[in-house]
Amino acid sequence: MAALEFYFDYRSPYSYLAQTQVRRLGIEIDWRPFEILQLMDQVGNVPTSITCKPKGKYLGVDLMRWVAMYKVPFGRHPQAADIDGRRLLRATLAAAELGQADAAVAAIFGAYWGRGGAPLSTPGDLVALLAGVGVSGPGLAARIDDPALDAALDEATRAAAERGVFGAPTMYVGDEMFFGNDRMDFVRANLGLAA
Repeated sequence: MAALEFYFDYRSPYSYLAQTQVRRLGIEIDWRPFEILQLMDQVGNVPTSITCKPKGKYLGVDLMRWVAMYKVPFGRHPQAADIDGRRLLRATLAAAELGQADAAVAAIFGAYWGRGGAPLSTPGDLVALLAGVGVSGPGLAARIDDPALDAALDEATRAAAERGVFGAPTMYVGDEMFFGNDRMDFVRANLGLAA
């Protein structure tokens, strides 16, 4: 069993930031993609950074504080509005079936938020990105848009909601839940790791 379960959606910049840090812990991570807007609807949450303009403005500044603290590259993909977020998540599920989720998560987050800017609009784009980090398998392009994998994403989202997830990123160490990029000290302490 993995030391840490990491629930995320690529569209969450705080998920990007948190995953840069959990990778530095030297532990096994169980990557748990879910569809954030669908989950929020299921649990009665709302994206307040979108609906509350002052909060949205603040978070833009806050994100850059975290970027500077973590010393990681950051910049939203220039075509983010045209990227199918569910396709990115399905690609991760497909990579997980091949035992290659870790590399897929790093590559997709890097392309989406880490100033990678690689094309992400089509299944072919994703297959090319993943192949560049050694993630490959027969029929991967077709699998990414397979309705069965879309149903698996719906099930993963439902399971996340049942577990108690209400947003991204959410991390679990055993049954202990930690929400948000700013909970890394608690995660480290729960894992018995030095800060």
